[in-house]
Amino acid sequence: MHGGSLADLLPHDGTASLAALATQVLRLTDAQGWESFAYAGISLGGAVEAHLTVHHPERVASLGLVCSSTHFGPSEPWQERAALVRRDGAGPVVVTSPGRWFGDPKTAETPLGPALLRDLAEIDPVGYAACWDALAVYDLRPGLPRITAPTLVVGGSLDTATPLEHARELADGIADATLEACAIGHLAVEQPEAVGAALSTHLRGRLPARTHGPRHAPGIAFCRYPERAAALNGAQIGQLRHRRSATTRTNSPPHSRI
Repeated sequence: MHGGSLADLLPHDGTASLAALATQVLRLTDAQGWESFAYAGISLGGAVEAHLTVHHPERVASLGLVCSSTHFGPSEPWQERAALVRRDGAGPVVVTSPGRWFGDPKTAETPLGPALLRDLAEIDPVGYAACWDALAVYDLRPGLPRITAPTLVVGGSLDTATPLEHARELADGIADATLEACAIGHLAVEQPEAVGAALSTHLRGRLPARTHGPRHAPGIAFCRYPERAAALNGAQIGQLRHRRSATTRTNSPPHSRI
């Protein structure tokens, strides 16, 4: 997960969906020759992986859902936000983001806060709006019982965008799920070490068994904010651990950009 996909990989006409975002993930993993992988994402990133696990369970060995949800509320606010960004760019949303993103609004005054907000201000509004189009129609509640992969759900006690009730609903609906609550806001920047350690422990313990050749170092990638790019969603802190298939594609570049 690189967070740098081109915005025009998604529809621009308001029809973008989680299925379209998940398809981009599968194209990336196929290009790398990864039969299965463990995947963790924040917010929209978590929604993408949850959708992927429901519809392609054989590909996801384990998952980590951080400050995410089965359903992000009524569609109208997301559609309105998408229309606003298409019309005026990200500027109006940047102003209100610190209160949604950070458990402590003072985080916006630290070196990390301005960097995240600057990323948001510089995103392609087309890709940003398409991500909100996808959230507008996202509702995984009916499919939640179909997730069988081992799952770590991390909820933020300071998260106002997806409060702990969202994390509890995820954990209650997934058979093999563990819920961990942390004092974090929506982007989980307040306790990066604690969140990272919890995800690493969970994902390392659930890596697919080695079946071909020597195990190479797991790939770890960190995405920026979900709306930032594009197709793969942005402020996602994604950890992707994988095993190579016996027939890894040799004609794919080592770091394909989808």
